[in-house]
Amino acid sequence: MTPDDLVVSKTGVRFRGRTFPCTIGKGGLSNNKHEGDGATPTGVHHIVGMLYRPDRMAPPTHWAMPIGPRDLWSDDVEDKCYNLHVRAPYTHSHERLHRADPLYDLVLITDWNWPEATPGRGSAIFLHQWRRPGYPTEGCVAFRRDHLRWIAQRIHRGTRIIIPRV
Repeated sequence: MTPDDLVVSKTGVRFRGRTFPCTIGKGGLSNNKHEGDGATPTGVHHIVGMLYRPDRMAPPTHWAMPIGPRDLWSDDVEDKCYNLHVRAPYTHSHERLHRADPLYDLVLITDWNWPEATPGRGSAIFLHQWRRPGYPTEGCVAFRRDHLRWIAQRIHRGTRIIIPRV
């Protein structure tokens, strides 16, 4: 581990000498993640992309990509685009990236089950804003808005997220 790794611990996420409170999936940590279990997968993951809402914030980095009303994420295990960024109109099951609430105003995409997804292994493991302290996610890692932005401004593609096995 290095100071440039995001390391999940019992007290939060350690990064660059700081510890940030976070929330994880309602299913806790899992060594055997699967679609719909609400768990956060353990292991070493990497940041592979960053999305942001240009109507709500300036880009946190030069490589962040804007999202709009047509941006979705496929969570349909029968879909050839399972666990990929897709655009509306879209007939398969999906999650909207352009949400009414602020949860996905800034999204760091991980390489969990990506880019060649195994159907049913789980989709859309992101780092994003939390609803409130202690409120669990569906499997993502979530932060206070200002903490997420601070982290986003200091990471790069390939930054590791280390979630210890349980």
